[in-house]
Amino acid sequence: MKKWLIPVIVIGALIILGFIIGGWIVGIKNDALKYDQNVSKSWGNVETSYQRRNDLIGNLVKTVQGAADFEKSTLTDVIAARAKATAINIDAQNITPEQLQQFQNAQSGVTSSLSRLLVTVEKYPDLKTNQNFLKLQDELTSTENTIQTARTRYNEAVEKYNNHILSIPNNWFLAKYKEKPYFKSESGAEKPVDVNFDFK
Repeated sequence: MKKWLIPVIVIGALIILGFIIGGWIVGIKNDALKYDQNVSKSWGNVETSYQRRNDLIGNLVKTVQGAADFEKSTLTDVIAARAKATAINIDAQNITPEQLQQFQNAQSGVTSSLSRLLVTVEKYPDLKTNQNFLKLQDELTSTENTIQTARTRYNEAVEKYNNHILSIPNNWFLAKYKEKPYFKSESGAEKPVDVNFDFK
C-alpha cells in the first residue's frame, strides 16, 4: 500500500465517524425537542380542562344566585377561589415544582369551595330540580374526569421527557433541558376516607 494512501484512509474514516457521531447527537437533541413539545401540548390540555371547569363554574354560580336566600358566603368562596385559580399562569417550557404546587393548591381551593357549594344546594329543592343546574352539574362531573385524564397524560409526557434528558449519555448534550415536575395527589389523598352514615 502506498504511504500517501494511509493518511487519506484515516482522514476519510474520521470524517465518516464525525458524521455518525454528529447525526447521533442531532438525533438526541431532536428527540428532546419532540418530548419537550409533547409536555407543552399536554400541559395545554390540562389548562384547557381547568378552563372548561372555570367556565362551567361561572354559569353554575349565575344559576345558583337566582335561588332566593342562597348562602352568599358559599358563592363568594367559589367566586374567590375561581379568581385565584385563573390568575395563575404557568409557562410549560419553564415549569418548576413550586409553580406546579401553587397551581395545584389554587385548583384544590376551587374543588373544595365547589364541593361545599354542591352540598349546600341540597337544602334548596328548587335548585335540585332546575334543569340548567342539573345539566351544569353533569357537565362538571364530566369535566372533572377530563381533568384527571389530562393530568395523567401530562405525567406520562413528563416521564418520557425526563427519562430522555436525564439518561446518560443524553444528559451530556442536553444541558439546557431541565427536569420537569409531575402532578402529585393532593395532600391527605393517601388517607382513607372517614365515612359516617347517620340514619337518624
